[in-house]
Amino acid sequence: MNLISLHDRTALVTGAATGIGRAIALLFAQAGARVLVNHLNQNEQAQAVVQAIKNAGGDAIAIDADVSLAADVQRLVNEGGEVHVLVNNAGIIQEKPFLETTEAEWDRMLGVDLKSVFLMARAVLPGMVARGSGVIVNLASDLGILGRENYAPYCAAKAGVIGLTRSLAREFAPHGIRVNAIAPGPVNTAMVSLENMSPAWMEKELAIPQHRVAEPEEIAATALFLASDLSRFYCGQVLGPNGGSVMP
Repeated sequence: MNLISLHDRTALVTGAATGIGRAIALLFAQAGARVLVNHLNQNEQAQAVVQAIKNAGGDAIAIDADVSLAADVQRLVNEGGEVHVLVNNAGIIQEKPFLETTEAEWDRMLGVDLKSVFLMARAVLPGMVARGSGVIVNLASDLGILGRENYAPYCAAKAGVIGLTRSLAREFAPHGIRVNAIAPGPVNTAMVSLENMSPAWMEKELAIPQHRVAEPEEIAATALFLASDLSRFYCGQVLGPNGGSVMP
């Protein structure tokens, strides 16, 4: 069981105030990690995560930063200190026909969902290389593999995350750094609730072999596996807790 321990490691989880990020932060803390809870303008929710971790005897701090901005990313890493595990979870989604999608919407989606992964990795990798160890886990999506109508920017961004993951894995594996990705299927979060998405979206999401959406904790379990020493021979892989939506 020591293989699942994250004791003496600091984990930075982006977008950790709610949803999948919150579940990852809480689970990593249970495994012994010091957790940096990144959020953007969600101070109340982020502090609740920090307090839950501290109440359970763990260590965590919340840091407000927009991970699509280079200056914010550098400040985030400076405030957090040494990072042993990075989880790039921050993301947004939009359901809109391609021909109605504006350039600003495209840029915002690619900025949050893809550019942030580049910026965060660029900020933490020098320290990991210097130590000769580190873990990066990137949150992609099954839609980055499948594609879907009315989600062109999101699908493009998540496909980009997968490509970036594989490139970084090849480049930094010789330095003792593991880079892998998770491509979840539908997950029960506020971001993809029926309040924000159409009934047609829900119909497609439930048309998978398991006929249900996942809970955030089910995705967090995969993240913990990839962050732990149990996954030390995984390199550039895309794990798919997706209920059967993708079967490569």
